[in-house]
Amino acid sequence: MTLTRDQILEELRRIGLPDGGDLVSRDMIRALGIDGGKVRFVIEAPDAATARKLEPVSQAAEAVVRALPGVELVSVVLTAHGPAAPSAPTPRPASTGEAPSLKIGRHPTPQPPGQAGPQRIAGVDRIIAVGSGKGGVGKSTVASNLAVALAREGRRVGLLDADIYGPSQPRMMGVSKRPGSPDGKTIEPLRAHGVTMMSIGLMLDPDKAVVWRGPMLMGALQQLLGQVAWGELDVLIVDLPPGTGDIQLTLCQRTHLTGAIVVSTPQDVALLDARKAIDMFKTLKTPVLGLIENMSLYICPECGHEAHIFGHGGVAQEAERLGAPLLGSLPIDLDTRRAGDAGVPVAAGEGAMAEAYQRIARGLVAGGVA
Repeated sequence: MTLTRDQILEELRRIGLPDGGDLVSRDMIRALGIDGGKVRFVIEAPDAATARKLEPVSQAAEAVVRALPGVELVSVVLTAHGPAAPSAPTPRPASTGEAPSLKIGRHPTPQPPGQAGPQRIAGVDRIIAVGSGKGGVGKSTVASNLAVALAREGRRVGLLDADIYGPSQPRMMGVSKRPGSPDGKTIEPLRAHGVTMMSIGLMLDPDKAVVWRGPMLMGALQQLLGQVAWGELDVLIVDLPPGTGDIQLTLCQRTHLTGAIVVSTPQDVALLDARKAIDMFKTLKTPVLGLIENMSLYICPECGHEAHIFGHGGVAQEAERLGAPLLGSLPIDLDTRRAGDAGVPVAAGEGAMAEAYQRIARGLVAGGVA
């Protein structure tokens, strides 16, 4: 009998939690993998204190899965997404949970004396920027799906939508709630599909254009990086706007980046701009971790014919020229577009595209950069 993901999740739904619900309905199962008769998964608690209380739950989950026919080995990891909860709750405003003094979009504040140069974000181990030379190449789609795929690999992942003028991550991740602030300074991020996420689009009227000059853009990015309570993260994915402007410059100069991933389609026009993005990262001494070729081909769902609508192999050739790895090639895919519009990234499900993103995620984890 072949084990399936649905079978295992059905068993895990039987495991109740002390404060109500179950492991599946409370979205606590991560990185569920099946390799023949071997099953592995992560139980992710919201904080360390809760994780300590869930040891019996972890043991029960291991037992019910081991009892399934065909299961030979079960590996369960109990982890916590964030730090231990404070001993006393922080007072919050009584109305919406948002402090009235919290405002996004201001001139950047100077770095304190003695802290010149790129700074780390407290609690965040690695930061990966996802950029492109031009718009329309699927950079935001890649960023959201890569974040979800890394979360399914057991990583504690954050996603920052730094595309101030055109934020799309709230739609792609299926979130619309306005983040709260307990004190008018700290911003509480939202959580979706195992990813902690924040976007300027959650703070502003979605129908209003952002008409800001460079200093306000840089100030907003500074707030999103420094004022958001990211918690403990293995990796923060930053979805950059297209081009080589103020946001990219501010991020690379003031934040300690692990590196950047450049997304492009294989067509010559896109590659011209991708080269500029790569040159920008090199100029700013940000390592280019690799390239991803998006919309590499189209496979007809009726006959299986492959068509290279935007050309073929251009990104692979560019990666070879630069001596950078080609992290993956992703086809044009209708389900990916539908999933993004529906707010459930395709990497959160099963199928060929989910597996394609998992391969990229596994490569980054194996390389020690995520």
